Amino acid sequence: MTRKTVRIAMNGVTGRMGHRQHLVRSILALRDQGGLDLGDGTVLWPEPLLLGRREHALREIAERHGLEHWSTDLDAVLADDTVDIYFDAQVTSAREDALRKAIAAGKHVYTEKPTATGLDGALELARLAREKGVKHGVVQDKIFLPGLLKLKRLIDGGFFGRILSVRGEFGYWVFEGDWQPAQRPSWNYRAEDGGGIVVDMFPHWEYVLHELFGRVTSVQALATTHLPQRWDEHGKPYDATADDAAYGVFELEGGAIAQINSSWAVRVHRDELVEFQVDGTEGSAVAGLRRCRVQHRSATPKPVWNPDIPVTEAFRDQWQEVPDNGDFDNGFKAQWELFLKHVHADAPYRWDLLAGARGVQLAELGLRSSAEGRRIAVPEIAL
Repeated sequence: MTRKTVRIAMNGVTGRMGHRQHLVRSILALRDQGGLDLGDGTVLWPEPLLLGRREHALREIAERHGLEHWSTDLDAVLADDTVDIYFDAQVTSAREDALRKAIAAGKHVYTEKPTATGLDGALELARLAREKGVKHGVVQDKIFLPGLLKLKRLIDGGFFGRILSVRGEFGYWVFEGDWQPAQRPSWNYRAEDGGGIVVDMFPHWEYVLHELFGRVTSVQALATTHLPQRWDEHGKPYDATADDAAYGVFELEGGAIAQINSSWAVRVHRDELVEFQVDGTEGSAVAGLRRCRVQHRSATPKPVWNPDIPVTEAFRDQWQEVPDNGDFDNGFKAQWELFLKHVHADAPYRWDLLAGARGVQLAELGLRSSAEGRRIAVPEIAL
C-alpha cells in the first residue's frame, strides 16, 4: 500500500458541528481506521490544519487530539501549496468570502450549507469553481442517515407505488438562555448575523426532497419568531430578530406534495428529532434519523371514526420495522469519504456547489413566500 497525505484546511472547527461531526467523527475517525483505501493500492491519509479566529481554542483542540497544525491566518493557509482542500464550517455570514478566496487560490472546496447568503452569491461560487477547474462539494448529511437510507431503499424497490405525500416534522425546544443555557449559539436567532431556521433548514429539505422524491417546483411558507427575546452566551438578553419556526408546503415534480414543519420552539412528542412520513398508493413509511417503519397496503387496518368510544387500537404497533441489512457509518464521514475519492480518484460526485445553490434558492424563495403570503414557483437553475 502507498500512503498519500491529503492536507485539509478546516475552518470553523471550534464550533459544535465543525468539531464534533467533521473533525472528530469524520477526519479523525478516518485516521483511526488507518486512512481511506482508494482500492488501487493507495491509502489517503487526511492531515487536518485547523483554522479559526480564536487562537486559544484552536490550540486547545489541537493539543487534545494530538494535531500539529493550526492557524488564525486564512490568507497564509490558502497561499500554502501543500494544502489540497479547504473546508468551511464557519457562521454563514463569513462563508461566501472565504470560499471565494479558496477557489481563487486553486483549492478544492468542501463546505457546510448554506453556501452563501443569497442565490446570486451561491451561483457565483459554482461558476468560479467551474472556471478554476477545482472540485467542489456541499455537505448534505441527512441523505446518508440510516433512516433515510432505508427509506431510499424502499423507494428504489417500488414499495410505495405512486407517492402521494411527504410529511416532515423537525425540531425541539431550544432554551431561551435565561434559566437554562441554550443548546444553539445566539447568532442563530439574529437575522443580521445570518441566523434563522429557514436559511438553516430549507437547504436540508431541498436536497432531501430532491434526492428522494423529486425536484421542488413551488414553495408556500410561513416563517415566524415565536420567542422574540433570548439570552446570549454571556447571560445578556437580546432581541431574536430571526425566524425560529417555519411551516412549509412544497410541490414536487411528479405531483407529490410535501409538508414540513421546522421549529426551535416545539417540545418533542415523536420518536426522533426529525421524522418523515411518506404515503403512497401501495404503502406508507415513517423514517427518522435511524429507524424506518412501514405499513403495506395489504396490512393496512380499517379504522372507523367514532369519538364516542375510547380508542381500542395501538396504531404504532401496526407498523413493521425495516431491518438494517448492513452497517451504517456516520453520515458526515460517509460523505467525506466520497468527496475525498472524488478529489483524488475522480470518482463520481453530484453534491456540488450547484446543488448547494438550490438549497439557498429554496430558502430565499421560502422567506419571500412568507413575506408576500403566497405560493412561489421554484425555477430550475443552471450555470
